[in-house]
Amino acid sequence: MTVLATVIVLGVLIFVHELGHFWAAKAVGIEVQRFSIGLGPRVFGFTRGETEYIISAIPLGGYVKMGGMDDEMMEQIEGGEAPGPKREPSDRDFDAKPIWARTLVISAGVIMNMLFAFGVYTFLAANYGERHYDSTRMGRIVESTLPPGTEALASIERGSRFVRIGGEPMEHWGDIQRAFLEGEPGPVRVDLVEPTRSLEIRIPVTEEERRSLYGSVAVWLESGVGITEPGSPAARAGLEVGDRVTAVNSQTTAGWYDFVDEVRARPGERVELTIDRDGGELVRAFTLDAVEETGPDGASRMIGRAGIRPPIIEMTYEPVSMGRAVVAGYQETVVVTGIILGFLRDLVTGGVSPRSLGSIVTIGEASGQAAEAGLDSFLSFMALFSVNLAVLNLLPIPILDGGHLVFLAVEAIRGGRALSVEQRLKWSNVGFFIIVGIMLWALSNDVLRLFGI
Repeated sequence: MTVLATVIVLGVLIFVHELGHFWAAKAVGIEVQRFSIGLGPRVFGFTRGETEYIISAIPLGGYVKMGGMDDEMMEQIEGGEAPGPKREPSDRDFDAKPIWARTLVISAGVIMNMLFAFGVYTFLAANYGERHYDSTRMGRIVESTLPPGTEALASIERGSRFVRIGGEPMEHWGDIQRAFLEGEPGPVRVDLVEPTRSLEIRIPVTEEERRSLYGSVAVWLESGVGITEPGSPAARAGLEVGDRVTAVNSQTTAGWYDFVDEVRARPGERVELTIDRDGGELVRAFTLDAVEETGPDGASRMIGRAGIRPPIIEMTYEPVSMGRAVVAGYQETVVVTGIILGFLRDLVTGGVSPRSLGSIVTIGEASGQAAEAGLDSFLSFMALFSVNLAVLNLLPIPILDGGHLVFLAVEAIRGGRALSVEQRLKWSNVGFFIIVGIMLWALSNDVLRLFGI
């Protein structure tokens, strides 16, 4: 199951990405000589018109070979075969097209990956319903981002449950989302239980303030272990998925945000975690990482990190119209993109350990687990991974699409004078070694993890 799921995920998403380049090249009149799924030696294929369509031996990428795209550099970037005899320039060559057309062709793979994710999320919402957290329990209020007129929410105790907002019953977190983002502007009553109380807030008029309001309220998360990042203090201390943290240095943690607050306040300190594991109490002691973080005020501060991700919260599906499914698909795509960008930011700033990077082994494991969980989970994973590919391809590393776009930007800034083939080849070789280094690092992480190191 794992091998088949991995082949499907990689095959489909590589095809989608390269199809974007192919369609865009055809649309602007560029000659497409070869469309390959996979890299390395040709396994089989056929020719139709001017284009050779092939399957290659190494299923870790693909390429669209276009006429005049500086053959030597093209082979370095896309993994094709050695260039043939020198060809005569043509007005259908890649380099003969204006910068806007080449930018479109290079960007089209990323655009297709994003459109694929949007389409999958829309399909899931239309067929299964819109996904929402199956809870109305509040985990945290960020007082500093509450818009004017909603400050009373800051007085709500963690763990309280929303019962009604503006007289409408709250059955899951999607109801709370709609109340804050789509409710009529003006004063509304908010009813809560655990403890029972009521308060009044004013729903903002502007969309920006509504988003700020909704973003200030977080759903309840249990103080447990969903994932331990490889090589993190928690992983080295032997914490396991399913453990529930009940106290940090004897300070009770009622929920996830209590736990996070206790950990963040102790950078580099040794802590004792009291854990509930299958009904039995354990104590695990370890030293937290100290990580520098830039706060909303722009000031840098050191925070503690254990390397634990929260447990997955149960979801519920709500039937929606096709129009609402499209909106849900767009929103899910935006949220996933933000999560991936946040991970990359944390990776660069040290907020996430480089040991978190995974290779084809991690992709295979995740693909297999998603496939076993059902079609909806498998499709959702494919959409997430498609967004991941899109974001990574935009990194300004020369052999990626983002690197191509940098070359085109330099050409535009220089008034149409492109970098020489030799310069682009030199930078492409640098990019190649960067990518190989990242791949080897990720693979070594997976190997070490398999051996429990």
